[in-house]
Amino acid sequence: MGTEAGSGTRTVVLTVVVTMLFLAVGTGIATWAFYSRLNRNLDSVGDIPHLVDEPEAKDEGQGPKQPLNILILGTDGRDCKGCSIDGEGGSGGSDSTILLHVAADRKSAYGVSIPRDALVDRPECTAPDGDTIPEASDVMWNQAYSVGGPICTARQTELLTGIPIDHYIALDFAGFRGMVDAVGGVKICIPEAIDDKEHNIFLPAGTRNLRGKQALDYVRNRSSTPNADLGRMRRQQYFLTALATKVLSAGTLARPSRLAAFATELSKSITTDVETVAGLAEMAGEMRDVDPASIEFETVPNRAFPTGDPHWGRLEILPEAEELWQRMLEDRPLHDPAAAVTDPSSPTSPRSPKESATTGDPQVSTSPEKRPADAVSPEDKEKDAADNGLCSPA
Repeated sequence: MGTEAGSGTRTVVLTVVVTMLFLAVGTGIATWAFYSRLNRNLDSVGDIPHLVDEPEAKDEGQGPKQPLNILILGTDGRDCKGCSIDGEGGSGGSDSTILLHVAADRKSAYGVSIPRDALVDRPECTAPDGDTIPEASDVMWNQAYSVGGPICTARQTELLTGIPIDHYIALDFAGFRGMVDAVGGVKICIPEAIDDKEHNIFLPAGTRNLRGKQALDYVRNRSSTPNADLGRMRRQQYFLTALATKVLSAGTLARPSRLAAFATELSKSITTDVETVAGLAEMAGEMRDVDPASIEFETVPNRAFPTGDPHWGRLEILPEAEELWQRMLEDRPLHDPAAAVTDPSSPTSPRSPKESATTGDPQVSTSPEKRPADAVSPEDKEKDAADNGLCSPA
């Protein structure tokens, strides 16, 4: 994950969500009984009725494959055991959304995060009980999950991006807590003490090993830490990176019982269209040549609606996002390494949105920049970390 991963700009989300099941099978702990138990734990609510045409399948013998687009969701329901840690009821919406694009050659991947408070159009969906959910305009991104589950969110993603979603994987907070405890906690650097009396969340500053409720506190808190939801999204990426590092460490991989506990908690905590552990293992196996440290992460270009606007407190996805979606459709890299440095105030490209705190508005405006990936100065990295409640990168 490297230095930039520590600040949340790179992540190995899929490693956390999928690869551990693959490793569990490959490390000798997957007896028939264990394998069957993992299968029983998986929750699948069906395939995605696509809004956009899927590309025609190519010959996968010696030729290239199609790109793989996986929707990864973190849900904020509080009705599971141990989930109501902040006194909030939760709406069962998608607290975090990442669209992971895996290149057709399976050599590289990148993720694009969509903020929960972004206003979008929602297509017609079918609720889990079979009722029809009508289409709607200017609704919060995370509402699709609360009314129609991951399938509705996948259709909403297709409507927004024009990209066919191949798979979805949703992770709930109860399982997240169990996964962290299964590996003995995760070491996290907290730059300033978190003192949120309203939600009973208190975390001292410094580098410490977070487990159980403290881990949930860290990834859920937003009202008393920088940059509100966008900052929380960055800290969640940072935590997932640290969790993946812990899972992939010798201390976990060399202990089958710990790895089995992690795989068990993970399988109990995800909802996916992939119905078996074997299917998840197959999907993870397709990514075996992707270097986890090279997986880049970016937030879709967006800005906060100004004070006084009827949509104040929500986010607008900027037109520059269209180029980002086009890159995915054409299976191009996230960034053009040959791109020239231009005026950062000129929003001409979906290049790494800059997130900085604003005064008065509960959300943060983000302006896309066009610059090579290695052109971000140490000062910019430090400011970005401070703006989002992260320790400065080493």
